Amino acid sequence: MNPLPESDQQCADAVLMIRPARFGANPETAASNRFQQGGAAQDAPLAAQREFEDLVQQLSNAGVGVHVADDSLEPVKPDACFPNNWVSFHDDGSVVIYPLMATSRRAERREEPIALLRAAGFRVTRRIDLTHWEKRGEYLEGTGSLVLDRCHRIAYACWSPRTTPGALEDFATRLGYRVVSFDAQGPGGQAIYHTNVMMAIGERFALLCPEAIPDEGQRAVVLRTLEESGHEPIVISIAQMNGFAGNLLALMSGNGAPLIAMSTAAWDCLAPQQHRALERHGTIVTAPIPTIERHGGGSVRCMIAEVFLPR
Repeated sequence: MNPLPESDQQCADAVLMIRPARFGANPETAASNRFQQGGAAQDAPLAAQREFEDLVQQLSNAGVGVHVADDSLEPVKPDACFPNNWVSFHDDGSVVIYPLMATSRRAERREEPIALLRAAGFRVTRRIDLTHWEKRGEYLEGTGSLVLDRCHRIAYACWSPRTTPGALEDFATRLGYRVVSFDAQGPGGQAIYHTNVMMAIGERFALLCPEAIPDEGQRAVVLRTLEESGHEPIVISIAQMNGFAGNLLALMSGNGAPLIAMSTAAWDCLAPQQHRALERHGTIVTAPIPTIERHGGGSVRCMIAEVFLPR
């Protein structure tokens, strides 16, 4: 395996999370997200809030600096607990704001969460606004669309209605990333809506569902690039991907200890040998979030926006 560069940090020790005010199933996003199941029950908002608080507590207990911003009651934003789709924070002080496919989600882009991080001592030096791509029917939904190898400046992205060429190229040019793009299929043969449900990258490992990449050439390029950048591949099946096993996030505690955050359901669908492989790369931090997974169609990684901003 090749050594990692000295600069850039792959895993954050601080994160932004948005406490949901009115969580629910979003009918506008359901067509492109086969992980999203049915209409939410009446008690879903309260259940989602309990699940959110549990995850925050587990991450905090593990030593992650969790910065929580409250969602606003109006307008209704059923997907507000997934901030990584509209914003990302980078170690050069950049804040990137992303174009979202669903018009109902665009109200999630608020200044208050960014102001909260500034007040906590983080420094913003540049704002990159990609939202103009929405007018052209082009989208790039943050670190849902993008799985970033920050150390090697590689952006992995699977094509979908929510991840389109113009917006992706714009991100790569402005942030200095090389793109590895590919087609990927999920439930029912439909394009996987976000790359981060099928793969995740830590400092020394990459969890991936190669079976979801039907083109052999594209699959080979992804696997070769991961290997050349020094990542141990941990392979999951389509069934495990459908159980959100791919939607995990490598983090670290304030004292530098490696952590891997994922839902209880995602952990439970992995085999013992996969457990052991992940545990070689960090302490596992889990929380049950069945309401958010079932009705929101996203899991733990989707709920976390890493904060790499300089302090």
